[in-house]
Amino acid sequence: MRILVVEDARSLAEVVAEGLRDQGMAVDLAHDGLTAAAKLDLTAYDVVVLDRDLPGLHGDSLCQMITERLDRPMVLMLTAAGTPGDRVAGLTLGADDYLAKPFHFPELILRIQALARRKPDAHPRTLRVAGIELDPVRRAVVRDGRQLNLSVKEFALLQALMRASPGFLSTEALLERVWDENADPFTNTVTVTIGRLRRKLGEPPVITTMPGVGYRLA
Repeated sequence: MRILVVEDARSLAEVVAEGLRDQGMAVDLAHDGLTAAAKLDLTAYDVVVLDRDLPGLHGDSLCQMITERLDRPMVLMLTAAGTPGDRVAGLTLGADDYLAKPFHFPELILRIQALARRKPDAHPRTLRVAGIELDPVRRAVVRDGRQLNLSVKEFALLQALMRASPGFLSTEALLERVWDENADPFTNTVTVTIGRLRRKLGEPPVITTMPGVGYRLA
């Protein structure tokens, strides 16, 4: 799941981003409306967590711009303006949900996950490929009746491969989908994580590698 957090309070933005990354989400940050608009032109996000009072380009204007896109992300407004009138105004602008500050982080995670499931092109809840079943809501993976204990990144990497199956995903594509814009393009983290995932999936092998192309579930 790819998330864009748009928040001008940098300390809060970093806390939110780290918390979401701990849940296996790939998170990009923007601290003003203009930077956020530029990132939205370059990357397809599932959910935008949007502060309303932004410098450069106000959150209300950015929200309206997002709603005009054909394949738009879902929008969760996250703001200190929490009166019923503010909530109605935010939803009228096209936001899909509204959460007032201060907030409980578990609620933020649940709302983001719910929005991602509501996205028009969202994938089915349970993915099934090569004898593997993955439930992103319960964060459960089963292969041939055997429950697997995966780390956050192993789970997200397997989910990306299952969604792309039977196609290949390059190392660069996996870095973008599973990690985020801060990932080092020269790192071997994808190779290492693939190796751990292969061991946990067990026999017979289901992840194949094509040099120069990438990885896929066979």
